[in-house]
Amino acid sequence: MVTGGEVLCLLLVSLLWGCTNPFLRTGSEGLERVTRPNRVSQLLAEVKFLLLNVQYMVPFLLNQSGSLVFYYTLSSTDLSLAVPVVNSLTFIWTLLTGRFLGEEFGGKQAVVGMFLTMVGITLCVISSTERRVSEEQT
Repeated sequence: MVTGGEVLCLLLVSLLWGCTNPFLRTGSEGLERVTRPNRVSQLLAEVKFLLLNVQYMVPFLLNQSGSLVFYYTLSSTDLSLAVPVVNSLTFIWTLLTGRFLGEEFGGKQAVVGMFLTMVGITLCVISSTERRVSEEQT
């Protein structure tokens, strides 16, 4: 059975990944204006631009901390549950955070998509819970 701690970790991961995506997008604005004469110097200039950009680095580090929590959680959570739940909720958090920042939302189709995503997540959790209960009974 999925524990409360596992659920909280999965929610935290999706929150960290989803909420940082729009901030990473805005923090990397201007990267396309970095130009250098060859590939190696172009790559180094782009890395320097991102590393010295606080608006990019703070969300990036938060996003990476979500990855650490995710890998920690995978040690005790069923992979077939963790991956769809986190990825689906990440999508929803990205949409909501983007909307909060003034990005286009997607209208009714986005709302229907979020609803269907939540239904799918609920079915995954129910299925995982029932499978673990039946395994424990045998």
